[in-house]
Amino acid sequence: PVVRGTIEAALMVRDNLRHRRDIENAYVIAMHRAHDQIVIASAYFFPGRRFRKALLAAAKRGVRVKLLLQGRVEYFLQHYATQSLYARMLSAGVRVFEYERGFLHAKVAVIDSDWATVGSSNIDPFSLLMSREANVVVRDDGFAGQLRASLEVAIEGAAREIRPEDHRRRSWLARL
Repeated sequence: PVVRGTIEAALMVRDNLRHRRDIENAYVIAMHRAHDQIVIASAYFFPGRRFRKALLAAAKRGVRVKLLLQGRVEYFLQHYATQSLYARMLSAGVRVFEYERGFLHAKVAVIDSDWATVGSSNIDPFSLLMSREANVVVRDDGFAGQLRASLEVAIEGAAREIRPEDHRRRSWLARL
């Protein structure tokens, strides 16, 4: 980490050699430490077991968790694979929002009042296990607050919340 004034920032890379799990580890550690709120925006969301367990454990501890995910079908398989996770997320108290104004390409998160990440890494096997990616993790109340406010504007103005009853009413084909 590099400290400039009151802001702490670190460049996290994901490669196929020494840094295979650095970005995922940063998320998981922050989720384990979370005590208030987690807001994640990701175009492609299909995390591995460790990431999902940390997210669900946070929700079960009473942390308010919001996911802003792709609402439009860009890649058929990816879209429906993501939706296969909704039932478990919703039953744990995670709020899921699908961005509908256009294609979502955000790859950001805010945890509590002082942890944020912005970068190129989606939360899916391709980004977390195969691609070369880079994220910046920032520890700063001001930065995290501004990013959270931007995410809330996107959620309120351009997304539809997926409620458990809506998810259960999907067609048999969508559930399949």
